[in-house]
Amino acid sequence: MSDDEPQSDPAAMARAALERARQSARERGAVRKSSKRAQSERSERRRDSRPFGSGRDPSSASDAVETLLRRMGWTEQIEVSSVTARWREVVGDQIADHCEPIGFEQGQLTVQASSTSWATQLTLMSGQLRHRINEEFGREVVRELTVLGPVSRSWSKGLRSVRGRGPRDTYG
Repeated sequence: MSDDEPQSDPAAMARAALERARQSARERGAVRKSSKRAQSERSERRRDSRPFGSGRDPSSASDAVETLLRRMGWTEQIEVSSVTARWREVVGDQIADHCEPIGFEQGQLTVQASSTSWATQLTLMSGQLRHRINEEFGREVVRELTVLGPVSRSWSKGLRSVRGRGPRDTYG
């Protein structure tokens, strides 16, 4: 078979194309980048590679997630979210029945109480609550605890409400 005849074998066609490419590269003066020394270094590295050596085992998914959370700066927010999700377990049933966490920003946990008396009681207990929550974290994440009372009703009714004290006969 000569080089001018069409070939039907794909492997032979590929070898012929590769040989033509190598020949044209030699004519242009191209030099192979892979030297004998580089090949021997690669084979030496392969021999040093141990299947159970350090650096070969893939990291666990939990380690990869922890690294991502730490790199993105989300660890504190995730910890706070986990504690607020387990709020009843952390602070107890009686306190959880009368208050709920509504926000956390820069070390300040904001809690809303169901009544003004519970807001007062929780304000007095804020040191104990902070200590208990930080115990769950294992470090001091909550530096300040803000307790809000219940949300009062708004008496303004729409855009055209009367300014000032309004009529005096509202309540009898």
